Amino acid sequence: MTDFAAAIDRLLNQVRHWEQPRWRGKADQTYALVQRLADLVADVESRPHRPVPREHDMILPDQLRVMADDLLAASAPEPVLAEAASAVEILRKNL
Repeated sequence: MTDFAAAIDRLLNQVRHWEQPRWRGKADQTYALVQRLADLVADVESRPHRPVPREHDMILPDQLRVMADDLLAASAPEPVLAEAASAVEILRKNL
C-alpha cells in the first residue's frame, strides 16, 4: 500500500500545478491511468468496468486523487496495489 500511496503522491506533486498548455500531449496518457485505476477498483469490488467521464484536463489531478483514494479504501490486495504503483511510475517517467 505504501508504494502505491507514495507513487500517486509523487505523480500528483508533479502535475497538480500544470496549466492547460502543459497538458497538451499528456492528458490522454493521464486519463488512461485514471481509467485503469477505476477498473482496478471495480475488479477489487467485483463490479463491472465503467468509463470515467472525460472532463477538462485541469480536472485530471482531482480524478487521479479520487481513483487512488478509492483503490486504497477498497482494501486492494498487494498485487493490485503493486500493479497500480507500476502504472503510476510508468506514467511519471513518460510525462
